[in-house]
Amino acid sequence: MPSFQAKLKITGLRPGNEPESVIASAVEALETRHHVESDQLGIVGGVPQIVLRFLVEARDYQGENSEARLSAEMMRDAVERVALTGSLSVLRRSRGKWMPV
Repeated sequence: MPSFQAKLKITGLRPGNEPESVIASAVEALETRHHVESDQLGIVGGVPQIVLRFLVEARDYQGENSEARLSAEMMRDAVERVALTGSLSVLRRSRGKWMPV
């Protein structure tokens, strides 16, 4: 199964939400469609960013990429209920490197 990453910048929390709810919302949303291999929160250029690695069911290359993008958008929608978000990027593991989808 192909492996993908979704990277999402977090620019703030919505009132009444704890920082832990950001990752929890992201994982919960992606797990409805895919196996989530890992999740992490880091700081990139002074801005918090979550990174989730997930697997997409194998089929044609473009279909896998489309599925990954759609799922990443759904994940961002879920996170936006608890946090303010910035840019979203989706990457695919190819020959040992992460390549933009």
